[in-house]
Amino acid sequence: MRLSQLLTLFFCTVSVQAIYGQQKQVLIENVKLIDYNSQMLTSSKHVLINGNTIQTISDLPIKAMGNDLIKIDGKGKTLIPGLIDAHVHLVFGALTMPQMMKNDLSEEFLINTVGQSAQQMLMRGFTSVRDVGGPIFPLKAAIDKGKLMGPRIWPSGATISQTAGHGDFRTPEEKSRRFFGIVSRAERYGATFIADGRDEVLTAVRENLRFGASQIKLMAGGGTSSAYDPVDVTQYTLDEMKAAVEAAEDWGTYVTVHAYIPRAIRRAIEAGVKCIEHGQLLDEETLQLIAQKNIWLSLQNLVEDTPDMDPQRRIKRKPVIEGQEKVWPMAKKIGVKLAWGTDFLFEPDLNKLQNAFILRLQKWFTNAEIIKMVTQDNGELLQLSGLRSPYPGKLGTIEEGALADLLLVDGDPLKNLKLLADPDKSFLLIIKDGQIYKNNLQKR
Repeated sequence: MRLSQLLTLFFCTVSVQAIYGQQKQVLIENVKLIDYNSQMLTSSKHVLINGNTIQTISDLPIKAMGNDLIKIDGKGKTLIPGLIDAHVHLVFGALTMPQMMKNDLSEEFLINTVGQSAQQMLMRGFTSVRDVGGPIFPLKAAIDKGKLMGPRIWPSGATISQTAGHGDFRTPEEKSRRFFGIVSRAERYGATFIADGRDEVLTAVRENLRFGASQIKLMAGGGTSSAYDPVDVTQYTLDEMKAAVEAAEDWGTYVTVHAYIPRAIRRAIEAGVKCIEHGQLLDEETLQLIAQKNIWLSLQNLVEDTPDMDPQRRIKRKPVIEGQEKVWPMAKKIGVKLAWGTDFLFEPDLNKLQNAFILRLQKWFTNAEIIKMVTQDNGELLQLSGLRSPYPGKLGTIEEGALADLLLVDGDPLKNLKLLADPDKSFLLIIKDGQIYKNNLQKR
């Protein structure tokens, strides 16, 4: 049975709700917002949420009444949009590689790992994520239906990779299905599509779109977490890449590609992709091209090493780690549209550091720039999915008409960004889709 089918069966037995049920109105009084123009906090504001949207923001007290109204005194704290991680793998990030290779993916095991990991992510203040590869559709459906707690998910579905590409997860004994007729284990579980040639790429893209992909993830270059492809290789021909872009654009959405090196990224740009994942080995000339074409660069600031990292992966990552120190400041100077994400894979212990990784951007950005990147800018990238976006509405900003994904921070994150790295203590209020999931302030 496919992993996606197992997840569907298991999650249908779980039911969770926001802590106040399905309230219709929330009035948050006496809070300060961030003014990005002045890079300062505003004067005291009052914010009324109606349903899942921000209805009113006022300098004056808001008169609102009703049995379904919840009033919260913000006590002068800072209200910011929910955090957004633009590059996650919820399933791969919740499991170790040995766990992924287990044959007995039991109900208890999956609920206690993948489901729990999603809940913890929401309680860290991440109200939205873009999942860029993996069997995510059943988990997303369970969250959206209220069977599990978790962030909004923009799903890519199975990664799309050429044979011997970054998404070719076959073990040494697994042969090519084209020659031997046996589908690999990773493909059966919905983790990846191994697709060669224009026709197969078209089919793989359309399969993901059929299941609800909001964007398509294509492997355009080598990687560090895969066994067979060197980091420096270019993957997929121009025609194959164009096939993916055409199929995605026919559905009103876009292709994002995994790639590090200029050659692979230039080919992807020529094919018409709208976003690059990684790019730590980019040169200045290619960054200039990315900026000229108005393409997003979804970057990470990866951890240098971990105790459980495979030695081969450690070696392959070395140039990437060195490159990220150069690319971030160069991309900022050039004016590339930047998004931020974590990209944790097969090391679940890293998940608890998700917020702390935001602080790694302080080498190159002001606190205001960082908060804007992990909320407003990442939210703008999510909306690149157009009509394929699973959650219509504006995210990453606090304005009338925007979706009500909000955090109340106990302090001023413009002065002390470390507040974002301590969600248990600093986040007094967590709201997603107008529903309260955490409230450490007394309601009235």
